[in-house]
Amino acid sequence: MSDKIPIIAENRVSANAKKYIDIVAKFVEEKCIPADAVFAAQIGEGASRWDHHPKIVDDLKIEAKKLGLWNMFLPKGHYKESPGFTNLEYGLMAEHLGKSRVASEACNCAAPDTGNMEVLAKYGTDEQKKQWLKPLMDGEIRSAFLMTEPDIASSDATNIKLSMVKDGNEWVLNGDKWWSSGAGDPRCKVYIVMAKSDPGHKDVYQQQSVILVPANAPGITINRMLSVYGYDDAPHGHGHLTFKNVRVPANNIVLGPGRGFEIIQGRLGPGRIHHAMRSIGAAERALDWMLMRINDPSKTPFGKQLKEQGVILEWVAKSRLEIDASRLIVLNAAIQIDNGGAKTALKEIAEAKILVPTMALTVIDRAIQAFGGAGVCQDTPLASMWANIRTLRLADGPDEVHLHQMGRNENKRGGHATKVILAQKETSRQLFEYYGINAAATQLGGLIKTRAKL
Repeated sequence: MSDKIPIIAENRVSANAKKYIDIVAKFVEEKCIPADAVFAAQIGEGASRWDHHPKIVDDLKIEAKKLGLWNMFLPKGHYKESPGFTNLEYGLMAEHLGKSRVASEACNCAAPDTGNMEVLAKYGTDEQKKQWLKPLMDGEIRSAFLMTEPDIASSDATNIKLSMVKDGNEWVLNGDKWWSSGAGDPRCKVYIVMAKSDPGHKDVYQQQSVILVPANAPGITINRMLSVYGYDDAPHGHGHLTFKNVRVPANNIVLGPGRGFEIIQGRLGPGRIHHAMRSIGAAERALDWMLMRINDPSKTPFGKQLKEQGVILEWVAKSRLEIDASRLIVLNAAIQIDNGGAKTALKEIAEAKILVPTMALTVIDRAIQAFGGAGVCQDTPLASMWANIRTLRLADGPDEVHLHQMGRNENKRGGHATKVILAQKETSRQLFEYYGINAAATQLGGLIKTRAKL
């Protein structure tokens, strides 16, 4: 709720946004979370899981539109299509959306559509916006994002091999993609594809382009849907696709040849904030489940309720600390994006991307442990929440890639840090001399001993 906004961010949130944060929270708690079980039941079993989408989602969309909860993710000041919220304000809404499986889609704020709509809104031509952006923003169709490939180290996107060759007024695509989230949905009508259009370019970051590919284009084969720790996420799905001489009109290219990295970096920055805030929402819900469990009077191992076990209260306290600290990291990144754009917030975005999924997994795991056997089966949402968030340590770049970049950038301060410390030690030496203290005879002598400059 809006009264829970951290004080350091409270004055940056408009009265209108606070109102909608409360509306989102109420909608999620009273409508979406209860609908999650119905959603799962309406999917059904077997191959038919991929042939339809649950009706309850459409009903929730109608209600969300009436409440004005639609496309909240497009930040004001950056897109003319924006409903008028900042990244910070939407982040606070996304935390609530992350508590439910269906909430984000019900508000047309689900990945990968959010990032794809941002690409089209920022870089798309008028024709591309008319053909794809408008129906996406209206919630009439869905989309997929195709970047990762099965036979390369996709953590380094310069390795991308799916070829994109110009032939007259068309581009011809050949290759494989996998972890193509959203490709299983029958409503998915367009793929945003990153491909290698100029493998000989001297700059490896200008060899790739982004192109819009109709999902029904001849030559595309959906080989299979991949599971996530046993969950297939139907009907959304994560597809392994093959492109064989797939022809796409030349004007479907986004922004221009060789601009792929520029586009994708612009897409992933805000998306990482969305993932992080939804993960915080999931952690909050897991903590609620843990609190319910440890206060259940029927659960009395060794003659005591779980809440009377010291280690359990320690889990609760640590979870509260970790969630609240992580929220501040993410909101700080959102504020930095609002102030200067994603390019000025690379460090802050990386901090959130690395820290939050690991935190959420820890909190969810504690809740699972508190539930025992019930925690790892379908009787609670905890197991599926854990599986979903575990993927975020890989999605949008593995943690290790961001840690390496952060460490390298932080280490650039090494020379300055050394200079400051040596100067401080020299000042201490001079003070010892001024006051007539024999530094060598004191316990602090080694502390002020200067070293050669690095």
